[in-house]
Amino acid sequence: MSTTDPDALLGPADIRELAAALGVRPTKQRGQNFVIDANTVRRIVRTAEVKPDDVVVEIGPGLGSLTLGLLEAADRVVAVEIDDVLAGALPATVAARLPDRASRFSLVHSDAMHVQELPGPPPTALVANLPYNVAVPVLLHMLDRFPSIERTLVMVQAEVADRLAAGPGNKVYGVPSVKANWYTEVKRAGSIGRNVFWPAPNVDSGLVSLVRRTSPVATTATKAEVFAVVDAAFAQRRKTLRAALAGWAGSPAAAEEALVAAGVSPQARGESLTVEEFARIAEAKK
Repeated sequence: MSTTDPDALLGPADIRELAAALGVRPTKQRGQNFVIDANTVRRIVRTAEVKPDDVVVEIGPGLGSLTLGLLEAADRVVAVEIDDVLAGALPATVAARLPDRASRFSLVHSDAMHVQELPGPPPTALVANLPYNVAVPVLLHMLDRFPSIERTLVMVQAEVADRLAAGPGNKVYGVPSVKANWYTEVKRAGSIGRNVFWPAPNVDSGLVSLVRRTSPVATTATKAEVFAVVDAAFAQRRKTLRAALAGWAGSPAAAEEALVAAGVSPQARGESLTVEEFARIAEAKK
């Protein structure tokens, strides 16, 4: 990490001052909770294992708390911000706080769900504080669209963190868990208290680490085919797979045939299956 001025990072007073100057009031609609603790920023950057040659993409940089910490550690940072006012202000904040690194910063004023390309070299890491209401779809879109992203660390609502990192058999294991596992090895990477945010949310947050799989899930089925099985299995998660997959397969008997061919019990439920088993079911129907 470069030895930049510790005052470059934003503290509580800096955040409130910036927000007041911009007339920004954090909105629940966009899940805006700004990080106001520099030590938490340093911890996130450290946990993300950001390296000096990394190109980091950040989703929802807000007022720039995490952006500045990332820019100290990485080669380049590309921030994707949907909010007009925040997107307009961030380059000036970076230039004022880290003038020697400002040329290594790029801003994309867009909805992350619709981003198809990013400026500069391909991103190698994704680090973000994601609002809970869009966390999973944004994460899956970025992993799918940018296969160069090797490592991801996201801060999300604790409940979402638990869901993403859950394994088969866990009661919160579901669609997000399986789909994240299609791309990455997922694990919980810590907890974050409420008092490091402004405004303080009424839920705790968690860090989730996702490391791109060295070899993709071995299957002749496409991602879309596998995800269709996953969606069907969890749409009626209390039902056996024979019943839950009846619509997907065409009938309960056809579902049973595919399940048996895949080596999966027709009486099993979706929450007990690995992503590899879902892939085998998709293959068996082909």
